[in-house]
Amino acid sequence: MTQLTETFNLYNDVKIPQVAFGTWQIPANKAHKAVLDALTVGYRHIDTALAYGNEKEVGQAVRDSGIDRDEIFVTSKLPGETKTYDGTLRDFNTTMNNLDIDYLDLYLVHAPWPWGQMGSNYDKENLDVWRAMEEIYATGRVKAIGVSNFNVHDLKNVMATAKVKPMVDQIQYYVGYTEPKITQYSKENDILVEAYSPLATGGLVDNKDINEIATKYNVSVPQLAIKFVIQNGVLPLPKATQLPHIEANAKLDFTISDDDMNKLNQMPDTAPMAFHNPTQE
Repeated sequence: MTQLTETFNLYNDVKIPQVAFGTWQIPANKAHKAVLDALTVGYRHIDTALAYGNEKEVGQAVRDSGIDRDEIFVTSKLPGETKTYDGTLRDFNTTMNNLDIDYLDLYLVHAPWPWGQMGSNYDKENLDVWRAMEEIYATGRVKAIGVSNFNVHDLKNVMATAKVKPMVDQIQYYVGYTEPKITQYSKENDILVEAYSPLATGGLVDNKDINEIATKYNVSVPQLAIKFVIQNGVLPLPKATQLPHIEANAKLDFTISDDDMNKLNQMPDTAPMAFHNPTQE
């Protein structure tokens, strides 16, 4: 078993592979090959979203891989702009038609607000959205449900009336930007944290301190950054389109010492010029 196939357990006993292949910003005309390459390398968790515009290609790659469906964990997301009960059901059906697979392993609310209104309050609307998410979960067409970009306030809002609490919160997370408040609250409530942009969209690659630690382990900075996330009990979603990068990001058969994990966890923001979600704290 490799790091790609080792799993975390969601609170409903669904097993989720510890590393996901992210497809954000991978255009549709490159997504099929990238996902097929990732599956060939050994990835068994693929993350997409309706907003990415590549669900059809992701689904096609899953079908073309020749790998049994139950061996691949597929995640997609409801657009942040969708804030009604009916709209949630509609967009979910669109996602399922795009993917053309029997079921979805994980379905996330992409954001607590429309992206053009980042930080605005949609507490009431999110309750309607979550009620629809619970209904979708009850049908069995999705094995797990969760959220993305939700801070502690957003999580508490949904959980106050939820019959099924979120199983996952996917947030921006990398060395020096580990969202301690959201992460702690999530772990206290058995919500798995997933890390999008674990490489800060490449922003931490030139960080001197991280490079020194990576050299010590004879690994690349991306490999160190991904392993750091996993050893913190968080699920990383590295993204790549070139096969050599896809292969390199999968080579995680090393262990960061406790001392070096402490150093990494105490670092200030290692990619201060990267995009930051201002609503996370």
